[in-house]
Amino acid sequence: MSHASAVHARSPRPWLGLAVLLLAGFVTIFDLFVVNVAIPSMQSDLGASFAQIGFIVAGYELAFGVLLITGGRMGDMFGRRRLFIVGMAGFTLASALCGLAPDTGVLIAARVLQGLAAALLFPQVYATIRVSFDGADGRKAFGLLGMTLGLAAIAGQVLGGWLVHADLFGWGWRSIFLINVPIGAVAIAVARWVPESRAPHGVGLDLPGVILVSAALACLLVPLLEGPGQGWPLWTGASIAGAGVLLRAFYVQQERRRQTGGVPLVDMQLLTQRGFGRGTLLVMLVYSTSSSFFLCFALLMQSGLGLDPFAAGRLFAPCSVAFVAASLMAPRWVSRWGTRVLAVGALMYAVSFGVLIVQVHVPGASLVPAHLIPTLVVVGAAQAVIMTPLLNLVLGFVDARQAGMASGVISTVQQVGAALGVAVVGILFAAALDADGATATAHARAFVWGMSYNLAAAVLVCGLLWTLVRRRPSMAGGEA
Repeated sequence: MSHASAVHARSPRPWLGLAVLLLAGFVTIFDLFVVNVAIPSMQSDLGASFAQIGFIVAGYELAFGVLLITGGRMGDMFGRRRLFIVGMAGFTLASALCGLAPDTGVLIAARVLQGLAAALLFPQVYATIRVSFDGADGRKAFGLLGMTLGLAAIAGQVLGGWLVHADLFGWGWRSIFLINVPIGAVAIAVARWVPESRAPHGVGLDLPGVILVSAALACLLVPLLEGPGQGWPLWTGASIAGAGVLLRAFYVQQERRRQTGGVPLVDMQLLTQRGFGRGTLLVMLVYSTSSSFFLCFALLMQSGLGLDPFAAGRLFAPCSVAFVAASLMAPRWVSRWGTRVLAVGALMYAVSFGVLIVQVHVPGASLVPAHLIPTLVVVGAAQAVIMTPLLNLVLGFVDARQAGMASGVISTVQQVGAALGVAVVGILFAAALDADGATATAHARAFVWGMSYNLAAAVLVCGLLWTLVRRRPSMAGGEA
């Protein structure tokens, strides 16, 4: 009997354990999306600067991304249920700190802690499902996970907007974090339903690697967020240069660890493989357009046009539904027509951003938000057609023995790309607001400037996907 079958046989209530895992997956993805609809309220209540807004969004994503691989290895070594409980406890505590934060500085710090805890928690969800279910049960379990994560994205916009608008108990935006406290308490209480498992042979932790790459990304992200508001002082250039030095040190340290028989955080030989290297850049570009888009759209709708958070969240609902529906269909389309489907999706993505820019630019302050819904539906569907099969495409360029590490690299790049996208788009958005004030017209212009990055990135995605599709013109749905 396989290890997965043994675990499955020993667990009297595997599907109850799955329910707990799905709940954890839901809250971690919910908190990726929910903050966007609450940002204008936070800005008003706390007097947050645009740079601080960026930190609130990107701090979670960056912390989540850089610790994902280490979180997975810690679960392999110390037990996945144990790390699940530790991660959920940390996530719950950090959520309470977010909800009770007296000022923006505390909120940013709590968001970083929340991201670190999510990085301990989230890998255990995937790993435990993988070892607890076989065959058809495994496909069903992962299908339920995919549906849950899609619903979390929708709920982050719609339920999050309602929570802020309803102002339950006078909590306002704080309710989007405080709601995690009872959910986390329940998850910890019923975590005994999650079967314990660990890898037969732990590969060890690479803490020096984690420290180096975390410091490098922080040195890159902080000046991108703070620089525009401070007029790009000397320290910002020095910090960006320092990021380059630290990334070089990370490369050297990883290569030395590999050559001496250790398991590096990232096998740099992966990135020298032409297809995988391009694919990694592609993933970073695609995900850099996601959070930045939601953030700019929320600011336009609420701060610019005066919509309440619930109304703004409802505008996202058709986009999110289109994303989920296209995600379910994308593997079938790829199985029938090959990876050219991704190239078509990328073209739709770029065109929809271009149309959205025109739709906002032409009317300006007189924009009718409902007129954007058809374009938002195309944005959501096109994004799903790219994102859903993308991991299989990129992993298809590496050997099967490297698939685990390659998956960890791609998962990390997804979150790091999202954080960098928020920083870059924030520079463009904030510059337009500073030039024209905080009027509706200025917000419309700022949205156009911010989305110019998304349009450029989407066009580059089209080019990269075309080169990858020519190298791998067919791909069975669900297989690398």
